[in-house]
Amino acid sequence: MVTVQTEHGFIRIASEVFTILTGIAATNCFGVKGMTVRSVTDGLVHLLKRESMGKGVHITYNDNDTISIELHIAVDQGVNIPVLCGSIIEEVRYKVASATGVVIKNVDVFVDSMHIG
Repeated sequence: MVTVQTEHGFIRIASEVFTILTGIAATNCFGVKGMTVRSVTDGLVHLLKRESMGKGVHITYNDNDTISIELHIAVDQGVNIPVLCGSIIEEVRYKVASATGVVIKNVDVFVDSMHIG
């Protein structure tokens, strides 16, 4: 949880806010099929449904009141992965920072799967 000071007092922002904002920002980028998670039982990567896409995001709270974001995605076949990841990083950084006021230290994107067809 992050605490942000405003002119009216303090606001505490829960992890779920960051994961949901990140998932929405990432999946709105062209070429992203969805968020993914690796199963503990079988080790396979599974595409998440829209309502549980926050599970593909991991938030790390840093000492200086910043956060680091790690997200796992599946992409469509034929997309330029480096360009797509750059776009996702910028979109996530902008959307999360503007909605919460929290400084984003870094965004790491992991492409776990490519959907063909």
